[in-house]
Amino acid sequence: MQAYLLDFANFMLRWLHVIAAIAWIGESIYFVMLDNGLRAPKAAEDRDKGVFGEMWAVHGGGFYHNQKYATAPAKLPEDLHWSFWKAYTTWLSGFALFVLLYMANPSFYLVNPNASWEWAASMSGWQANVMALLFLLGGWVVYNELCKRISPDMTRDGLLSIAVAVMMVVVAYLSTQIFSGRAAFLLTGAVMATAMSANVFFWIIPGQRRMVAAMKAGETPNPLDGKRGKQRSVHNTYFTLPVVLLMISNHYSFAYSHELAWVIMSLFIFAGALIRQFFVLMHAGRIQPAYPVAGTALIAVAFWVAAPSPSPAADPDRAAVSLGEVHAIVETRCATCHASQPSQPGFNAPPAGVAYDSPQQTAAQRAQIQQVVASGYMPLGNMTGMTDEERAAIAAWTE
Repeated sequence: MQAYLLDFANFMLRWLHVIAAIAWIGESIYFVMLDNGLRAPKAAEDRDKGVFGEMWAVHGGGFYHNQKYATAPAKLPEDLHWSFWKAYTTWLSGFALFVLLYMANPSFYLVNPNASWEWAASMSGWQANVMALLFLLGGWVVYNELCKRISPDMTRDGLLSIAVAVMMVVVAYLSTQIFSGRAAFLLTGAVMATAMSANVFFWIIPGQRRMVAAMKAGETPNPLDGKRGKQRSVHNTYFTLPVVLLMISNHYSFAYSHELAWVIMSLFIFAGALIRQFFVLMHAGRIQPAYPVAGTALIAVAFWVAAPSPSPAADPDRAAVSLGEVHAIVETRCATCHASQPSQPGFNAPPAGVAYDSPQQTAAQRAQIQQVVASGYMPLGNMTGMTDEERAAIAAWTE
């Protein structure tokens, strides 16, 4: 029953997380499109009252007229709409999922026993949890300091973009050296998602509140608040596509179990940012096909890097490995989780619905089994103690 309760909580949290993320990202993309699609107002009275740009749109059978003020209108309505709860709900639900799935069983999901750094491979569960939290906090602190020190007045945002890009490559590399592959991809995405939510919480909303307070007091708002909020919003929009990809990556072990997983991750991050840039410019009326072409090229490189190596030639001195031998290994080392009724605590059903209750089920998953076993990703944390000889036997299985 406990495993079922955890599964159900996971199910509901994922639902909440996805809904909140869709709402937040959708609204963010809409406002970027709106901001870039503004045109100078045609009516003299609109220009006189400080309208910076406007856009007419039709949707759902109705017509909409959006206007943006250069600084602020002469009078603010009482029912001013604020956009922040979607961002907070996305981060809080995502963090709750991380606690429920990863931090509740860190030795299983966070620790990488094959890490090249000995201290990382030998971390205990609580140490892995502390390291994961420090990773998220450190990512935000470094990113925030880069923004404050490189472009405090928003005049060197190009240089800042390069610095943030370099930072994400470093984050990708460190995550794969410290944590297990799946956790590394997730934590890199979580570093970006934490920066996105923190941008809203610490910079965008406080700046907007100061602007509103100044207007209500009859004062002129500080233009830096608007510029800084725009800077952080722009960063958020370029983080969006990479974050979504990294959050769904746990289903695709060929990426996170590869020895160059940090390179694959970095390629996907830059590809997502380039593709997003195409749409940002498109909304401003500038079609630049070079961006999606470059993004697609990076995805193609990622595909090439992640492709499995050709199977080595069979050892002529090695006896043939039968399905029965492989299934015996799988029963011992894998079926504690991958069974119709798992015996591993915390599992209510076989992961991804893959069960090895019979030799026929094992045979049907031969390519996938060989891939995850050869990479060392499975069994998770090698908690069942699969030996090198058993891995070699599975690699040599050709039936």
